[in-house]
Amino acid sequence: MAFVTANWNPLGDAFYRKIELYEMGWNLKDGLRDCLVAAAPYGGPIALLKAHNRCSPSARPQLEIFSSSGLPLASFPWKSGVVKQLGWTVSDDLLCVQEDGTVLVYDLLGGFKRHFSMGNEVSQSQVLETKIFHSPYGTGVAILTGALRFTLATNIDDIKLRRLPEVPGLQGAPSCWAVLTQDRQSKVLVANGSHLFVLDNTACTPVTPPGLSPQASSIVHMCVSFSYKYLALLTDSGHVWMGTSNLKEKLSEVDTKIKAPPKQMAWCRRPKSQQPSAVVMWDGLLLVVGECKETIQYHLDDDSILVPELDGVRIISGTHHELLQEVPGACEEIFKIASMAPGALLLEAHKEYEKESQKADEYLREIKEQSLLSEAVRQCVEAAGHEHEPETQKTLLRAASFGKCFLSNFPPEQFVSMCRDLRVLNAVRDYTVGIPLSHTQFKQMTIQVLIDRLVYRKLYPLAIEVCRYLKTPEYQGVSRVLKYWACYKVCKKKNYILIIFVQPYCMPSCMLVYTVVMYLKNELNRGDFFMMLRNQPVALSLYKQFCKHQEQDTLKDLFNQDDDHEELGNFYVKASYKEQRLEARIAHLQSAVDEYYKAKNEFSAKTTEDEMRLLRFQRKLEEEKGEQLVGFSLHDTMTTLLSVGLHKHAEQLYKDFRVPDKRFWWLRLKALAEKEDWEELEKFSKSKKSPIGYLPFVEVCIKHHNKYEARKYVSKVTLEQKVKAHLAVGDVEGAAEAAIERRNESEIGTVLSRCSATTDHLLVERLNRAKATVAKK
Repeated sequence: MAFVTANWNPLGDAFYRKIELYEMGWNLKDGLRDCLVAAAPYGGPIALLKAHNRCSPSARPQLEIFSSSGLPLASFPWKSGVVKQLGWTVSDDLLCVQEDGTVLVYDLLGGFKRHFSMGNEVSQSQVLETKIFHSPYGTGVAILTGALRFTLATNIDDIKLRRLPEVPGLQGAPSCWAVLTQDRQSKVLVANGSHLFVLDNTACTPVTPPGLSPQASSIVHMCVSFSYKYLALLTDSGHVWMGTSNLKEKLSEVDTKIKAPPKQMAWCRRPKSQQPSAVVMWDGLLLVVGECKETIQYHLDDDSILVPELDGVRIISGTHHELLQEVPGACEEIFKIASMAPGALLLEAHKEYEKESQKADEYLREIKEQSLLSEAVRQCVEAAGHEHEPETQKTLLRAASFGKCFLSNFPPEQFVSMCRDLRVLNAVRDYTVGIPLSHTQFKQMTIQVLIDRLVYRKLYPLAIEVCRYLKTPEYQGVSRVLKYWACYKVCKKKNYILIIFVQPYCMPSCMLVYTVVMYLKNELNRGDFFMMLRNQPVALSLYKQFCKHQEQDTLKDLFNQDDDHEELGNFYVKASYKEQRLEARIAHLQSAVDEYYKAKNEFSAKTTEDEMRLLRFQRKLEEEKGEQLVGFSLHDTMTTLLSVGLHKHAEQLYKDFRVPDKRFWWLRLKALAEKEDWEELEKFSKSKKSPIGYLPFVEVCIKHHNKYEARKYVSKVTLEQKVKAHLAVGDVEGAAEAAIERRNESEIGTVLSRCSATTDHLLVERLNRAKATVAKK
């Protein structure tokens, strides 16, 4: 505890610390030199592949996968093409991008899963550079080809290749580039000398970072933050520019005084931090830059790589694995020298209490006098979560527990939750497991994902213990882990058919059934496979569920085989919503109508025909009026038409689709009020007797702050609603007359509550008399 701040370094208003996570368990002869290295975020696995020896193409390098502590998970000789890049997906699958644009996918234990191609153009012109990135849609791959064109796949689980526009004036490989994710769209930021361009689906847009040093003649390196919100640029003059990734705001600029190009650069900003910071790495040197002119320097003994994380940067070398991060606020408040923060005082009070010193009482009194004991406990609990050493965690939690004893109403949930989280984190951080998650990463990842990662590593006992300890629901926790374990055991023994088809009286888990079905799907021809499923209702039902999410065309074939016209109709309806072209959508809906009639389901058939009529009506209006309508519901279509003044077309829909009178009147009333077309609203109210009454007219006028218009409709309101209408327009006397006339004690009481004793005393007396008369009866 005395040396908690020994590895802290100040930078501006913040401190940074480098924590050793592990001494690496691998035994690498030459360290990370001449290796392709990829480490998954959130403390994930590390993949190593020695660079191809072009002088000796027959020599096969070894692809090795390790845990974050350097323990081996898998190793096999690489027998495929030249690999340009390694990377990890969000689910810890390894991607190997080859020179010809083929991407091979392996699980973290080295099992081959599948492969896909990045297109013919990439194959012909070869891969020059590639980057693997994570977006809201999943894991993506971006490639720069030998033809100096960019090809992008945003989600490798649903490959849709995009060829981005050319970069003007690009004669060779760009000095640097990065993938940005903005507005749920992936873009590429390219530096060509001192010029920056943003490439999206349709255009190449030149951009200029605000306030970039004029000394720069070229941008030599760039990196994007973990959240894609921030960007750092390094120029050939040695300046690091930091700002928002949309290049609209500059946060800082620092002169590193080093003009050599770096090996790597990464953001090092923790969530909610006020200071931007980046880490730049050269051979033997690591530099942390922030808002101020000063920097923090660390000397490196071995070749290293940087792994950006949500709340810092991991540094992996041939011998050590470390975490560099900004010291979290709660830790800084407590451990900073001469700190008088409530958490620091509570920690000192607990230390003195353990020494049986009366100073403990003095510290506690000081905290209590400022009414900050709850804050002190909260700080100690939060700081414990950010510490990696179990002894430091225990000391902070004991101090928090000590402080809680003097609070009568402190909620225990935060303390209990932190104790549980830390026990789980310490278990997975163990050297034998090798998942060095921080508490911030753990909360972002969720417990469900952590359990999945333990299952992927075949750490079934630990996964079960975590589920039981955290009291995870059975179906999400222990049962699910046991299913994966049983599936793994069954797969090892190749005992698929014995489980389900030889012993049909057994009730195997869904996961086992899926395993058998997938195995037989690959082993049997399509016809035999379908015939086999017809005799196995459980397997058929589960396979249909699988096809609904993964293989839509196969699902259609199954329905056709069973002459299930009802489900075929549903299939065509769902397929229609995936079509972008209106003609294709209507064609699918027509197929659905035909199937529904075959199934003698007239209701679904008529409803689908109505949908087709609505789509044709929307397209016609789009062509005539230019309003975007296709795909809207009937309700939204009428609302849009009324809001833009196309009342006759809205009325046509109202008649054609037999919309209830009350619904149409409400829609039109709201639309006219939104436009503040009071004249048209008055005409509408007089067109015929309102099916919704006239109180809504009063209320909607009041909602749009127009009492003058609202008063026009008060007289038309039914007697039962008069009091409410008069009060809505501020007419207390009118409300009083209506309440007295109706002799309603409740309404009289409501009006009385709105009267002023000083200005309305005569009215109050009259209402009280009326109330007394009503009460006597």
